[in-house]
Amino acid sequence: MVVDDSVVIRGMISRWIGAEPDMEVVASLRTGLDAVNQLERINPDVAVLDIEMPDLDGISALPQLLAKKRDLVVIMASTLTLRNAEISLKALSLGASDYIPKPESTREATAAETFRHDLIQKIRHLGAKARRSAAHTAASPSPAPGHDRPRAAAAGTVPAPAAAPVQFARRPLGPLSPKVLLIGSSTGGPQALMTLVAEIGVVIDRFPVLITQHMPPTFTTILAEHLARTSKRPAHEAVDGEVVKAGQIYLAPGGRHMRVARQGINAVIALDDGPPVNFCKPAVDPMFTSAIEVWQGSIMSVILTGMGSDGMRGGKEIVAAGGSVIAQDEETSVVWGMPGAAANAGICAAVLPLNQIAPKLVRVFSGDRS
Repeated sequence: MVVDDSVVIRGMISRWIGAEPDMEVVASLRTGLDAVNQLERINPDVAVLDIEMPDLDGISALPQLLAKKRDLVVIMASTLTLRNAEISLKALSLGASDYIPKPESTREATAAETFRHDLIQKIRHLGAKARRSAAHTAASPSPAPGHDRPRAAAAGTVPAPAAAPVQFARRPLGPLSPKVLLIGSSTGGPQALMTLVAEIGVVIDRFPVLITQHMPPTFTTILAEHLARTSKRPAHEAVDGEVVKAGQIYLAPGGRHMRVARQGINAVIALDDGPPVNFCKPAVDPMFTSAIEVWQGSIMSVILTGMGSDGMRGGKEIVAAGGSVIAQDEETSVVWGMPGAAANAGICAAVLPLNQIAPKLVRVFSGDRS
């Protein structure tokens, strides 16, 4: 279900989705009120929901949609403004699955193609997970002929029978006590980060915390403010050349990789405007690999929910240097791409539910190696 008051945007998104063999659009609607009124009849898997619309805007429609269909995947779409970034993050706290920034102009080919690629990937991964979850919680009847494709922009094939839990190879924690905490995240990351930083105040007070979240400019500005409020500790977008200190949360600014470098006795932020890494900018791998040059093996890294495999290669290098990797488990991840890649690579000291990661970090940074 595509909901946007712009006929141009609705048509463009609908064409993109319709061109995918595993997706279909079941409705193209102008307002949030239309979406709420027609939801039960349409019964979509995924809704792409604009923020600014007449009659009923996206943030007002969101709770009404989820009240009618709890398992609806909602992707908020908005232009890159501070107000819309704030609203998008609020939407995540209200139950939206993800957000996507709309390009300022659909006539700019590169921006439009990036938007198309990111949107299709989000729909495919989030829609597929929603269908798997539904299959695990209820014995659904076989779909009627012609209705076996995900509806309204969701994606994926008919889920396979649930397999036995996979056991991943675990590595022992690195031999050195960590001096820094590095965190990488993507889809589902903002909410996971809020949960995590709220519970690791004692770690933040004694050690620097560096975070790379796949997120565009403006959105990272707002995310840093949310992290500061949630953790009750200083958090800000990293500034090139600033000294990295304990008691601070440094967030990679949208559109630039956050690396670290050694400058005399200090570790300093080294922002990088180079090309995307793993199709992302900022990316997690540059942060991970550069940290080795500063802290060698005294690194604790965490890979949270997200699409793709960013962080896995850097995590391998951290482990080779003597550091450690913890990954979020599949059950609590919105998308188990990044943490799944790390788990499957056999580089993790632990693969944990989100609510167990903070206690583990507190123990490790307190000297408990168990």
